[in-house]
Amino acid sequence: MSRYLGQTEPAHTGDAVTGILITNLGTPDAPTSSALRKYLAEFLSDPRVIETPAWIWWPILYGIILTLRPRRSAEAYSKIWTSEGSPLRVISERQVEAIAKQLGNPVTGPVKVELAMRYGNPSIGSALERLRKANATKLLVFPLYPQYSATTTASTFDAVVEVLKGWRWIPEMRMINHYHDDPGYISALAESIRLYWASNGKADKLLFSFHGLPKKYFMAGDPYYCECQKTARLVANHLQLEKDEWSVSFQSRFGPMEWLKPYTGDVLQSLAKASKTRVQIVCPGFAADCLETLEEIRIQYSRIFMEAGGKHFAYIPALNDNTNHINALTDIINKHCQGWNHEPAGQQAETIKTRVDTLKYS
Repeated sequence: MSRYLGQTEPAHTGDAVTGILITNLGTPDAPTSSALRKYLAEFLSDPRVIETPAWIWWPILYGIILTLRPRRSAEAYSKIWTSEGSPLRVISERQVEAIAKQLGNPVTGPVKVELAMRYGNPSIGSALERLRKANATKLLVFPLYPQYSATTTASTFDAVVEVLKGWRWIPEMRMINHYHDDPGYISALAESIRLYWASNGKADKLLFSFHGLPKKYFMAGDPYYCECQKTARLVANHLQLEKDEWSVSFQSRFGPMEWLKPYTGDVLQSLAKASKTRVQIVCPGFAADCLETLEEIRIQYSRIFMEAGGKHFAYIPALNDNTNHINALTDIINKHCQGWNHEPAGQQAETIKTRVDTLKYS
């Protein structure tokens, strides 16, 4: 059997569309130990995420981590799970639906928008197959990671290419690597904070908390740290904040190695001890609320701050599917699709017919 998919008959016989593949990190299928074991195995076996050689890492992963961590992670997920399912997946689905509506009259012509998760479901392979069947001859991959990292954006590229390696006719492809300083994204962030202040007032400190990264990855050339700093600075400038009114920190450490500093937990304890008793946290690295924002920040770090002497802790929600965010993401898509013009309707079908006739009579 041929290793190439979809070769029994030509797939590209209809009108062409531009495929928009919107991705995020992923989520387990359920808040259970078995679902978490499957999800974590996929996530933590990615060499982009864990750069330790497999012969060293895999015995640790399968012998220790996947024995102990799934139960703890399941307990954390159970605290945020909704009747609709995982918050990240539910919000991501709403984002994709809203973006598809906004792209009703795009610069690219007909489009098909699909959601995929780097780990878990819906998988990148299944989403790409739906785009192939829709005759997506052009493919824009949009990982919803505002700040580039090899652990996220590059990992998504790897997964997409791995699927396309099995296609005989691959689409023309572009990929959005980052949008950490996009004006629309920065404006949407700033406006969401202003709206929160309008209802809840300002705190003593606005803390920009980003997902952490091993320091050695940064030292090896990963630009993530610098892009996080720039995002925070641009938003702070937008809000006209003084230097002592905001700061940047990093959360979600894993393992014994040193990660990007300062650590969010340490910063919160220091602020409480310095009589900065009212703190608000925003997480500009997350396009949608998820375990790291709803459980880690809103529950764990709130407790850390209050136990250290803080009086008021608040998490400002992610941009999720609010209108300004959807507008910004749609604008980014349109910018990256500029210059893509499809063949007239039916032209590809005629091309295939010509090739088939040529083979038939040669």
